Amino acid sequence: MKKHRITTPFAPLSFALNMILVYVMYAVCRVAYYLENFDAFSLTGDGVTWQQMFKGSLVFDTSAILYTNALYALLMLLPFTDRFFNKYIERIARWVFVAVNSICVYMNLADGAYFRFTGRRTTSSVFQEFGNENNLFGIFLTEVVNHWYLLLLGIAITMVLAKAYVYTSYKRRQVTSKTTTLVYYSARVIVLLLFVPLCVGGMRGGLGHGIRPITISNANQYVSTPADAALILNTPFSMLRTISKKSFVDPGYFSEKELNSIYSPVKIPVKTDFRRKNIVILIVESFGREYIGAMNKDLDDGNYRGFTPNIDSLVERSLTFDYSFANGRKSIDGMPSILSSIPMFVEPFFLTSSSMNDVSGIAGELGKEGYHSAFFHGAPNGSMGFEAFAKATGFKEYYGKDEYESDKRFGGKDDFDGSWAIWDEPFLQFFAKTMSGFREPFVSVVFTASSHHPFNVPEKYRAEFKDVDSNPIHKCIRYTDKALGEFFRTAERQPWYKNTIFVMTSDHTNISDHDVYRTDLGVYSAPIIIYDPSGDIAPGRSHHIAQQIDIMPTLLSYIGYPRPYIAFGENLLDGSADDSWAVNYNNGVYQYVKGEYFMQYDGEAIRTLYNFRNDPLQKHNIISSAPKAEVKSMEKELKAIIQSYMKRMHDNQLIIK
Repeated sequence: MKKHRITTPFAPLSFALNMILVYVMYAVCRVAYYLENFDAFSLTGDGVTWQQMFKGSLVFDTSAILYTNALYALLMLLPFTDRFFNKYIERIARWVFVAVNSICVYMNLADGAYFRFTGRRTTSSVFQEFGNENNLFGIFLTEVVNHWYLLLLGIAITMVLAKAYVYTSYKRRQVTSKTTTLVYYSARVIVLLLFVPLCVGGMRGGLGHGIRPITISNANQYVSTPADAALILNTPFSMLRTISKKSFVDPGYFSEKELNSIYSPVKIPVKTDFRRKNIVILIVESFGREYIGAMNKDLDDGNYRGFTPNIDSLVERSLTFDYSFANGRKSIDGMPSILSSIPMFVEPFFLTSSSMNDVSGIAGELGKEGYHSAFFHGAPNGSMGFEAFAKATGFKEYYGKDEYESDKRFGGKDDFDGSWAIWDEPFLQFFAKTMSGFREPFVSVVFTASSHHPFNVPEKYRAEFKDVDSNPIHKCIRYTDKALGEFFRTAERQPWYKNTIFVMTSDHTNISDHDVYRTDLGVYSAPIIIYDPSGDIAPGRSHHIAQQIDIMPTLLSYIGYPRPYIAFGENLLDGSADDSWAVNYNNGVYQYVKGEYFMQYDGEAIRTLYNFRNDPLQKHNIISSAPKAEVKSMEKELKAIIQSYMKRMHDNQLIIK
């Protein structure tokens, strides 16, 4: 070893110090990214602090650094013999370290120049974006010349990575005996075993079992605007997390003029009085339509009672629908569908690169008219990506487990279910009472959690809500029903109650006991219940086909929202029931429901067609016998919906500018 080299006696220590060096280089790149585009970032508002932004940056940098340095980590942490390591492995490791991290540095710096064209971090879709360009080299060379200073910075960083690299010194420690050999290998194995779970946790963005692997959309929880999320992210992460993800590609079924004549998600309001009513949306975890007795009076030959006496009572006072569906099968599908009228096609919207598009929602739209907005979810703050999505779509306040536990009116940490979130009963009371401190009008949303796997209820209710059959979710549905009943009883006593429209739905469905709810269509059967205490929205059963993406346009239309906006759904309070429809995506197949037909389309051809009203179990494919004109019309409409969705996702056209 040359004397001027920085050395440590232990390879894992060398590795750790070199990782710190990489973190510093990422920070330098982020500063350069900001300075290159400083006028595009706000960095203020909604209580966002530098500490939050630093924390967010650290989370994403950790993930990227661990992914890109996985080979380097193995080379440094595997228990090779001293002599072999000294002669071969560390030399290779150094070159891997410098090369890989230099590439990442150049990606970050180049993206700083490219940001002005995209307004977001570059993802793997860039390869498709420029796939048909023939002059890439010329474009690249021009930008290099225009941003020569970034190139020089990249060269300087590469030199620092090479010169400041921390080696492992072997002269201070030689494995010369059985004892020292045992200590050496034991220490290396222990370090490796400790590193593996920490590495996995760092790549995923956390170690908790309720934490999903972070995606680029999670950056929104650390900033006040989606544009600022680019500073939280880094380009290697954005690229890696979108590789192998199917991009939203315009299928080109129709010309733009023809497309807009068939279907358009642009909603142009009809001039009417603007009723500044409060809006409260309850998204109830896994609360499938099957569980509600009042919505299944014909089930089991009329003997079915369900598990929801409180919701049954609410149904009798509310507007419901003959058929109502979720637009996806996961919570991350339901959120955009309900709150932004964006269905799930191909993959969950905010798990894709398009999640960084400009996007609004019911909170963002109503915020333009002075509405206060808040989102409630009793899980640890930031989990499931809900906080990030809520902030990205316009919610100004977020109430999670932290806020609940700090409210002295409630039970604090004792009310945590030990797995996911605060139990529904106390959290819904927190929801009701907190809203009484809001200025009106407001739009407020709560996402419950207690009917989630592993299907437990609070200790004090275990005698009351026992397993009554082989389906473990049923006791949780009964508990959540009780919690919802108590919520409405508390809400009735609040000053804002009579000026409020309530909508209850589920994020998705869950375990089913009846075949009708196990079909390709039935598994999407979710309740949509609209309750207006004033009686302006008359209770009853509508013949409209309803879906989650209809909730936002229905509410905005009803209150007379005066601005144009984007919503893929329709107003359920207007138009003919015959024209209502629902759509979802199931393992590569688009599913379309309209009139009496249920169509399955794979993007190129109709696979099946059922009369879902007369054939609820989907036993008879009638594609060959159905009226050709109706089938053709449905296919045309579905293709237009798909194309409009794909085009707007790809081109960042989800808001009215």
